[in-house]
Amino acid sequence: MAYLLLYVDDIILIASSDELRRSIISFLSSEFAMKDLGQLSYFQGIAVTRHVGGLFLSQKKYAAEIIDRAGMSSCKPSFTPVDTKPKLSATTNTPFEDPSLYRSLARALQYLTFTRPDIAYAVQHVCLFVHDPREEHMYALKRILRYIQSTLDFGLHLYPSSTSTLLFYTDADWDGCPDTRRSTSGYCVFLGDNLISWSAKRQATLSRSSAEAEYRGFANVVSKSCWLRNLLLELHCPIQKATLVYCDNVSAIYLADNPVQHQRTKHIEINIHFVREKVARGQVRVLHVPSRYHIVDIFTKGLPLVLFEDFRDNLSIRRPPA
Repeated sequence: MAYLLLYVDDIILIASSDELRRSIISFLSSEFAMKDLGQLSYFQGIAVTRHVGGLFLSQKKYAAEIIDRAGMSSCKPSFTPVDTKPKLSATTNTPFEDPSLYRSLARALQYLTFTRPDIAYAVQHVCLFVHDPREEHMYALKRILRYIQSTLDFGLHLYPSSTSTLLFYTDADWDGCPDTRRSTSGYCVFLGDNLISWSAKRQATLSRSSAEAEYRGFANVVSKSCWLRNLLLELHCPIQKATLVYCDNVSAIYLADNPVQHQRTKHIEINIHFVREKVARGQVRVLHVPSRYHIVDIFTKGLPLVLFEDFRDNLSIRRPPA
């Protein structure tokens, strides 16, 4: 078995044996000009460090370059990337004097979320205003940079783990946008013990209740789980057990299991039938988790320091191993 990940002219090759790996490299070298750089250590700006417990992925150099570009190398640290106040508005304050700088930094931060999911929500939030940045938006972006400066050496840890379980956490911050009243959906996915996918995104449509907002995020997560299960099947790592989906909204969980279609849920009927079908087939199990332990909250809202650090640690965003 061999897996090959290709991005333009960079390749990561993983094989089940050294002999197979060498034969693939030899075959590719006969067709293309190639150079074997040995064990994986750097790929598309992501540094990979091997240690006894597994792998450590970091973009420390890239993060330092962003801070340098913003002229904030000696800035005061911030211990969270976003505060717990109400969300920013598109019409607040005076326009920022250099919109191109704002857009450049926002784009750069988006790429940094590849190994730093702890800033995904904050980055998503400032990216909503790239068309017309204001002074307050730039202040929020600078807070992210001050947080990165204080956690510059943090990265994502990956550990040897079973691939037999697929676990989702999903949440929605209902009515969060002060301008459009749309909700923010967030999810994170664990394959075994490892975080493999995450998202923080404003919903495309307006939800009339918190249950509806949660359920829209719910349906998106179930759709994602179907895609991941099919991908793992193609990679010859089939998931035999049901995908576990954790949510802290009791109403949304009740809708997923309740076979009676209520009159007040007609506007989200397709999402309800889609999720229920997957639950009935045994492909998905929907479970409740108390808000205190709902780690996906880090992707939908600003959190107090203690809770933020606890959830960040649960996502395996930590300092490099000694």
